[in-house]
Amino acid sequence: MSKPRIGFICVHNSCRSQMAEALGRHLAGDVFESYSTGTETRPHINQDAVRIMKDLYGIDMEQTQYSKLIDELPTLDGVITMGCNVQCPYLPSSFQEDWGLEDPTGKSDEEFIRTAKEIQRKVLVLKERLKPAGE
Repeated sequence: MSKPRIGFICVHNSCRSQMAEALGRHLAGDVFESYSTGTETRPHINQDAVRIMKDLYGIDMEQTQYSKLIDELPTLDGVITMGCNVQCPYLPSSFQEDWGLEDPTGKSDEEFIRTAKEIQRKVLVLKERLKPAGE
């Protein structure tokens, strides 16, 4: 049986959704596939997010990820919005939820670290929820 595909969606696909994709792959890749996307793109992933993810987790998002639009994703089983306070386009999936995360862009490292740790917590909860029965 294939693993569920989870899409993490944010407006610009440059910070929170990219962090969620990276942490999903790093912490829960054995349970679900992680994708990030946005309704718009940026030429680069947020450099503060890149730096914090390297510092905290040893993950280099620039090596494995890039900013992409919704139509570049495969069919998703679950959709998680980051809390962008905008109307996200409808993506067919078996579940959708909003994580309500504040955008740390332009804020202190402490805000980025707090956001990363909250995403980590939520990814681990999602992993437990999606784990096949008996594992």
